Amino acid sequence: MSELSCFWASNIKFLRSRLELNQEQLGKELGITRSKLNAHENGQTVNPTVEDLFRFSDYFKIGIDTLLRTDLSAVSESRLTELQSASNDFVSGRNMKVLATTVDRNNVENIEYVPVKARAGYLAGFSDPEFISQLPTFTMPQLPRDRKFRMFSTTGDSMYPIPENCLVIGNYVDDWNSLKPETPCIVVTRHEGIVFKLVTSRIKERRSLLLASLNASYEPYEVNVADVLEVWQFVNYISDTIPAGEQSLQQISQSVYEIRNELRRLAAKGR
Repeated sequence: MSELSCFWASNIKFLRSRLELNQEQLGKELGITRSKLNAHENGQTVNPTVEDLFRFSDYFKIGIDTLLRTDLSAVSESRLTELQSASNDFVSGRNMKVLATTVDRNNVENIEYVPVKARAGYLAGFSDPEFISQLPTFTMPQLPRDRKFRMFSTTGDSMYPIPENCLVIGNYVDDWNSLKPETPCIVVTRHEGIVFKLVTSRIKERRSLLLASLNASYEPYEVNVADVLEVWQFVNYISDTIPAGEQSLQQISQSVYEIRNELRRLAAKGR
């Protein structure tokens, strides 16, 4: 295979440099070690495995045959974009699958509810009409009938002040490039599961989505689009908890005053 893979090493290195990633960063995104990536780039891996061929092809969105046979450093930027454009529908989320859905007896689409107990099964059954048909359904008259909605149970406090364990209704997004920066969405991924985050598209630059939390205690992170199954844009949420109101400046000042008095009392008592 050495003849076929004559451009494999140089192409991998070229594409990594084009994204301004070091070997450690790209290795982490691909799920391989830096040393393994280095072996690919330096031509030490003479016969890439089928798994690696698909791994790099999926990440860079370039066909395997092109990675092997074409010197990508010698083609123009526009031509390179054309080579990647064949997978643009896949990368943007369009034409990946036919969305499984249910309708009522009047042929109006239901809102399916994915409860906590169904979250794990949803990752495997999200495109299975039979699985979707088993989910609880309901309707909300104020929502437009020309869009597709689904409700998900949430966990954790990463989107505080939105209450924990609330129910989030989302509008199905078929083109992830259309998302504005930091759009609140339910994102369904292969490895992270179902998460509620602020989504920023980095598809054109890095073939990824940046996921951030409202709660500053959680660090933002990127997810490769190959790992994303569905995106549902936030519409509203249902909760039995009233969000805590923000303290006024006067309340904060009073709290600080009380803390200072208590510290003085403890200091005097210790003398």
